[in-house]
Amino acid sequence: MALPAWHPLEFERRRPFLEARTRIARALRSWFEEQDFLEADTPCLQVSPGLEPHLKAFETELAEPFAENSRRLYLHTSPEFAMKKLLAAGVPRLFQLAHCFRNEERSPTHHPEFTMLEWYRAGADLNVLMSDCEGLLKAALHAAGKDKFVWRGKACDASRPWRRMTVAEAFMDFAGIDVLASISDKDEPDPRPLAESARKIGLSTQPGDRWEDIFFRLFLEKIEPHLGSEVPTFLIGYPLCMAALARPDPANAELALRFELYVSGLELANAFAELTDSNEQRRRFERDQKLKERLYGKTYPIDEDFLSALPHMPECSGIALGFDRLVMLAVHADTIDDVIWLPVIRP
Repeated sequence: MALPAWHPLEFERRRPFLEARTRIARALRSWFEEQDFLEADTPCLQVSPGLEPHLKAFETELAEPFAENSRRLYLHTSPEFAMKKLLAAGVPRLFQLAHCFRNEERSPTHHPEFTMLEWYRAGADLNVLMSDCEGLLKAALHAAGKDKFVWRGKACDASRPWRRMTVAEAFMDFAGIDVLASISDKDEPDPRPLAESARKIGLSTQPGDRWEDIFFRLFLEKIEPHLGSEVPTFLIGYPLCMAALARPDPANAELALRFELYVSGLELANAFAELTDSNEQRRRFERDQKLKERLYGKTYPIDEDFLSALPHMPECSGIALGFDRLVMLAVHADTIDDVIWLPVIRP
């Protein structure tokens, strides 16, 4: 039987990872201070936990003192909505190391309570955030005393030139599929063309699969393991239907201004040029909640306060980076539990 995380022998095994975690957090805070960022600290309790259709939130009930009524609140899945309200308030650069909560998530790279590093820059494009990532990841490696990231035997050298690759290039290079040609609608593409392409390379599909289901099955099996295997890789050029909070790419309205960062075959960060059109944002939220209702039989509230703040928000870019995963990669740990001080106890 495995020893509990607090057991002296088990803690001693993990102690070097946890000490490195502290050094990495200190180094990242120093980097942001040098860049003239403010560190935010927003509430975990929110009206809306985040509206991505496949995320499951933790629910709770808020009862005010002496009040006869109460209301349902949620532990946030990301501090995004709250941090954007601070952008609307006039903060030009802010970051946060936030505890986030996602129910029904537990694996070597997922934990129900985890730490997200999230930051925003007013007036900046995605190229600036890519430069931020380079500076932060190199600072994390230095703090960990390592020269490369490693996970599952895959080394990734951040000192070499980083790679940029489009989603279309990745699907063509690793699966031989023209994925953009399969998109017939910007909201809900017809799944049949992509299903046919998937079957041709030996990937099974089901009659009820949506386009997005097939996309992710192909991505996880054929593409993701290759990303960031030698150098950190930015995956750019995502279809607009896969970026609910991002602005469309002015050069191609079918694509979103979004990138993801991959290191050693693991997704580490997700970035958007942020949407500021409240009407379009509401439309996307409502679309995604209809999907959530259809798939899981429940929905979450839309944060009307967030939508009212959007028109006041400057053009900006923002990014969420999994801090626990960053530590895991930097210290060469096998699982995310190895770098969390006390993991949530299993039932």
